[in-house]
Amino acid sequence: MRPLQGVVQHYEWGDDRAIPDLLGVAPDARPWAELWFGTHRGGPSLVRTEDGLVPLSQHAGDLSFLVKVIAAARPLSLQTHPDDVRAAAGYAAEDASGVPLDAPQRLYRDQSAKPELLVALTPFEAICGFRDPAASLADCRAHGWKELGDRLERDGLAACVRWALADGPHRLPDNLPAWAADLADAYPGHGGVLVALLMHHVVLQPGEALFLGAGNVHAYLSGTGLEVMASSDNVVRAAFTRKHVDVDEFLAIATLSPGAPPVVHARPGTDGRSTFAMPIAHFGLERIDVDDRATVGPARGTEMLVCTDGDAGVLARGQAGILCEGDAVELRGVATVFRAWGRR
Repeated sequence: MRPLQGVVQHYEWGDDRAIPDLLGVAPDARPWAELWFGTHRGGPSLVRTEDGLVPLSQHAGDLSFLVKVIAAARPLSLQTHPDDVRAAAGYAAEDASGVPLDAPQRLYRDQSAKPELLVALTPFEAICGFRDPAASLADCRAHGWKELGDRLERDGLAACVRWALADGPHRLPDNLPAWAADLADAYPGHGGVLVALLMHHVVLQPGEALFLGAGNVHAYLSGTGLEVMASSDNVVRAAFTRKHVDVDEFLAIATLSPGAPPVVHARPGTDGRSTFAMPIAHFGLERIDVDDRATVGPARGTEMLVCTDGDAGVLARGQAGILCEGDAVELRGVATVFRAWGRR
């Protein structure tokens, strides 16, 4: 196993302490939003070899998956992600139009879908997917959200979402739950707050997870978690951000129909191991609760280990490593280690 050096992203919504604490470094008053481990051009990792630190892609090739630690002190954008077909078409269209890859208005920075699994490391709050319209309508009537309720009852869920995002500014209703009131204070008059009231509001406990597939509408509100995803940075935003917003493209790819909250619980196995079942083959994730010792490998393809708690000898809290085909490593101690891999 080779040690990895990740890349920190200092986005404005980041927490100033969670990731520094994980890494054992002093906070510096900046927001530390994400810690990336992978080969994506937006934050390529380095790997330690006999020749010193070299790009991970040079050692293991371009990985099909990306692992992040995310620490949100403030809400992220209301967003969705494309599937592979839409991503490839959007990338080609923007290339043909001459939009630079690093342009702020660029939507498609690669040709991949961006399904993602977030595992809570602390209590983690999010909105994700749409509730049954009947339940949302009952809430509207109970809380006096008259205009939203009337629109939902008359036009249906999809048209109501389109109205909220395409029109405005809106007069937002009173009597909001605390999480929605915070959004309304930060984004007064924005229809994204109305959309949020139609969505599932979830608070994950440590170890619980969310699976967010193509088209799922979501926004992270607060907390620290570990994410594994396809190696992509394709994000289409509609609200709650100063970054580029494209409501038309958002509405074209978003799933504007109700569904169950996409909460995932790990399936316990043996030897302190548990896996997260997902309906896609882009990546996989296993949690290993090390108590004394555990052997990982031999690796099938390239795999990544990230320690989020404790000390496992070759990996301690905040450290990561890479295993290539056939490699194996023994973990010794008491620790929580996540093992991620891409398509096999």
